[in-house]
Amino acid sequence: MRLVLERGHEALLSDFRLRKLSFTGSTEVGRKLIEQSAEQVLRVSMELGGNAPFLVFDDADLDAALEGAMLAKLRNIGEACTAANRFYVAESLADDFVEGLAERMKSLRIGRGTEEGVQIGPLINEEQRGKVDELVQDAVQKGAKAVLGGQSGNGAGYFYPPTVLAQIPDDARLLKEEIFGPVAPVKTFSGEEEGLRMANDTEYGLVAYMYTRDLGRAHRMMEGLEYGMVGVNRGIVSDPAAPFGGVKHSGIGREGGFEGIQEYLETKYCAITY
Repeated sequence: MRLVLERGHEALLSDFRLRKLSFTGSTEVGRKLIEQSAEQVLRVSMELGGNAPFLVFDDADLDAALEGAMLAKLRNIGEACTAANRFYVAESLADDFVEGLAERMKSLRIGRGTEEGVQIGPLINEEQRGKVDELVQDAVQKGAKAVLGGQSGNGAGYFYPPTVLAQIPDDARLLKEEIFGPVAPVKTFSGEEEGLRMANDTEYGLVAYMYTRDLGRAHRMMEGLEYGMVGVNRGIVSDPAAPFGGVKHSGIGREGGFEGIQEYLETKYCAITY
């Protein structure tokens, strides 16, 4: 992304033949590209950062929620814009959820992806591992409890151990910032209204997940969640036939589905008199 900004992209954006700019990356870079595309009044599609909440209500199937949490959190080691970043669990299920998630994450084998049986590989670089550890240490210093992991690994490779944090304070940075690593912070809530408020308390709005057996509740939450995509009782929402994209600072436009094609088409109205 930095290379895009520093090596001649201005010439491309200023070319009169250009009609459309599509970008996938960080919100920080996306903002700059939107600003620079304004000179040519370009249409833009921006698939930017995320801060996905994962809500588990008191009537949820706990085992299903835990399986979904593993999928939503650890896809690509957590280095995915759709990765669950914040886990909000009903108070009555919180202890069992934390225990079950820690057991599942503890059983994962860490190592090189070329080795047989490895399930958790390294992060992209040293800088990212440092950022993940910085967010974890910030939460712990402010009162969070490390149920599993919580310390950067030693030795070669940019590995960070699967980590589960409980008792997350409201001012912990990892509730506001995208973690992009195998860290699951778990915070409790007491009802729909509080859960919705906590889930929406972010500038991002790419994807949200929830687990509940109550269809009425699911519909109420889908209406209230300020996200471009919502997964109900599932840990993966991506589908080539469905529109992929977010709202707020998570982006503009959609990829995939009929809506994704529309992003590259213009409507022309023609009026004819014979």
